[in-house]
Amino acid sequence: MFKRKKYVFDAASLQFTQHRRNRHEKLVRFSLWLVLSIAATLFYSVIFHRLFGSPKEELLQQRMAELQLSYSMLERQIDNSSTVIADLRSTDNTSYRPILDLPQIPSDITEGGSGGTNRMADLTGYMNSDLMMNVRSKFDNLRTQTNIQYNSLTELSDRAAEWKEMWAHLPYIRPVNVTMRLGDGLKFREKHPVLGSPRWHFGQDFCCPEGTEVHATGGGVVAYAGNQKDGFGVKVVIDHGYGYRTIYGHLSEVNVRRGQKVTRGDFIGLSGNTGLSSGPHLHYQIDLFGEHVNPLWYFEDSLTEEEYFRMLDYLTKP
Repeated sequence: MFKRKKYVFDAASLQFTQHRRNRHEKLVRFSLWLVLSIAATLFYSVIFHRLFGSPKEELLQQRMAELQLSYSMLERQIDNSSTVIADLRSTDNTSYRPILDLPQIPSDITEGGSGGTNRMADLTGYMNSDLMMNVRSKFDNLRTQTNIQYNSLTELSDRAAEWKEMWAHLPYIRPVNVTMRLGDGLKFREKHPVLGSPRWHFGQDFCCPEGTEVHATGGGVVAYAGNQKDGFGVKVVIDHGYGYRTIYGHLSEVNVRRGQKVTRGDFIGLSGNTGLSSGPHLHYQIDLFGEHVNPLWYFEDSLTEEEYFRMLDYLTKP
């Protein structure tokens, strides 16, 4: 390419002469060109980055979007878990706790949050501080609710285990086969069949032939087995705990000894006609904290003979 030349008019010679730049002019011209080039480069770089961004910025933006998505998904999962915990708590308070005779958990405990004024201090100053603080707050609340629910379930489990142990000891079955008809129950008798005088009858009689198997009506420890000469003749007394004692009187023989542990359905002796008895039968008595209670309140008398023995077989399985 041809290099452009600059001419100037010389008034003295009345001619155009070629202008030659000195060193200073060249330096100024080069400096101006350099400054303008740098400015233009910076300008276009800023515009380009704003419109398209650098690869590093694009990667950071992508990671930021992924982080926001992860936090949003975590927040939804926390909300779902909180709903499940709330449903469990509602079921506890309306079903399990009333059944197991436990008080409801107060709402001021179940709805309590996490304390502390500086819990979120480390999350301030970020682009997504609000999102992160909201998720942390929900997570802290979920952790609190989970701990409360765990303690509640532990309490329910312990109470259920206590009740299971108690139910295993309470006298809740018939002591003899269901085919044996009922005799005199808990009542005042005008005339004792042997003594002839009026007195209370504190148990339930079962009319059964001598030698009928008699079974423990609940788990416990044999407090007495033998003939105490108190009118019951040969008898077995079982201490079931929880204030309950059962007496099996007028037996012909016993199959247990004092101090022996028995479970519901165990064979403890044979019915008979010993003591103050006018004929073969079993006298069955339940005492609760020393007070006589009606044995008919404590067993279901509508079982068939097959169902009764099937129940005994189930109860006495090792």
